Amino acid sequence: MTKGCGLVPEQVPTQVFEGRAMVAGEAAGQVLRLDEPLSFWGGLDPATGRIIDRRHPQVGQSVTNQVLVMPSGRGSSSGSSTLCEAVRAGTGPAAILMVEPDEIIALGAVVADEIYGRLIPVVVLPADRFDDLSTGIRVEVSGAVCRVGASGQTASA
Repeated sequence: MTKGCGLVPEQVPTQVFEGRAMVAGEAAGQVLRLDEPLSFWGGLDPATGRIIDRRHPQVGQSVTNQVLVMPSGRGSSSGSSTLCEAVRAGTGPAAILMVEPDEIIALGAVVADEIYGRLIPVVVLPADRFDDLSTGIRVEVSGAVCRVGASGQTASA
């Protein structure tokens, strides 16, 4: 990774690891890594795809088409409906990778696929891989397999 201003990005080596697919599917995009768990209910605006929880470190960031990486989900069973609504609006993430499984998030992804035909893979990461996934790195998800820093991709710090 490039340090400092990031003017000269270095090539990111490809890493492949396998997690556990809660909702299997295929997706690709840049990582948005969250420092803390996110509650979709009250924490995400499904109309814009932006994090709106004022106490969240990544408040104001957009999850739209990002590979959302977070330690876990946080709270409310209504979070599945918020995720589903974001998918309907086209503002949802491309995939969700978490260290701790969250059935509420998985339910939102399953319902979005059933109702809208738009699948968001949900994968539980091996805990030792969380730190490898920095914001801006490209990740491809296929089932439970994640390819980090696909060939030719760059990232800057």
